[in-house]
Amino acid sequence: EQGLQLLELGGSVEEDCIRIARCFEATRQRCCRLEQDGRRAREQLARVEAERAALEVKLKHARNQVEVEMKKRHRAEAELEKQERKLQLVLELLMREPWGSEALSREQCSVLSALAGRRLGAALAPNRRSSAVDESCQSLLSHSDISYDRTEDDV
Repeated sequence: EQGLQLLELGGSVEEDCIRIARCFEATRQRCCRLEQDGRRAREQLARVEAERAALEVKLKHARNQVEVEMKKRHRAEAELEKQERKLQLVLELLMREPWGSEALSREQCSVLSALAGRRLGAALAPNRRSSAVDESCQSLLSHSDISYDRTEDDV
């Protein structure tokens, strides 16, 4: 458009050609800058996509590790409950049988009855968790916030 305006103004042909050449040069320089900007943007996009892919791999590994640890914990808790039930049965047997109370001293009987009462209360507690892990504090990413949806892993 500027080139057409320059031609319509009149004047010498040489001056018009110089003005048109300057307009073309300015346009060429703008195109070169835009091409460099585009190249930098593509390079940055490639770096960010590579970083995102690496983070997705880390997330997948972390999800798998959490799942493995949760399974281990559930197995350990089930084994603990099983062992507590066995202990409870043994303690009840010792307390009921006449030979058990005769073989044990009065102090041993009182310790066993206290232990039996405490174990029974712990075994009947709903949603009991192992005391090895302190779950009283809520972190920013609690286990309930973590999505275990496997459909995102294929992305």
